[in-house]
Amino acid sequence: MMSYKIPYNTESERLRLPEFGRTIQSLIDYCVSIPEREERNQCAYAIAGVMANMFPEMKGENNDMRTIWDQMVIMSEFRLDVDFPCEVVTEEKMNPKPERIPYNAKRIALRHYGHYVESMVPVIAAMPDSLEKDDLVAEIANHMKKLLTLSNKDGVDDAKVLRDLEMLSGGLIRLNPEEYRLMDFVERQNTKTQQTKKKRKK
Repeated sequence: MMSYKIPYNTESERLRLPEFGRTIQSLIDYCVSIPEREERNQCAYAIAGVMANMFPEMKGENNDMRTIWDQMVIMSEFRLDVDFPCEVVTEEKMNPKPERIPYNAKRIALRHYGHYVESMVPVIAAMPDSLEKDDLVAEIANHMKKLLTLSNKDGVDDAKVLRDLEMLSGGLIRLNPEEYRLMDFVERQNTKTQQTKKKRKK
């Protein structure tokens, strides 16, 4: 006795628009494969008529079929090439390419301080003299020293940080390194490393 295997949908190709079913999808795939344009046109219009009968809610005012044609184009993966009765959706409109994000090519004078410091220093320098400005100058100067310490493990000279601050401020912030002291930043050792060293000493 011959046995017939019933095809399961799970074994078939995934539907592009499941709400229209596999039959409509198969008809559109067949239509795309027709080599003669006139015959392909006739087939496409016939499918559009079937879809209009099955889904009358998709027809717009005055029996506008644009939505149906758009769905057919999408189900064909934009391969349906026929004489459409209206303008249809395109792949570019459905999947627009994101606009290119312009790369910030602005040069950073002292890269180890970063763009944040370089942009903030002129703002602070332009402020009128006040206790608030003094506090901000101290904060940005100590932050600069902290950043510089990260790339100079042997220590950082306060005079260099203050010279850099003067340069970034366009000469508006001048601090005497003999009178102005910055905080000291010491790199914290990893706890595991410290424990390992203690064990070795024992």
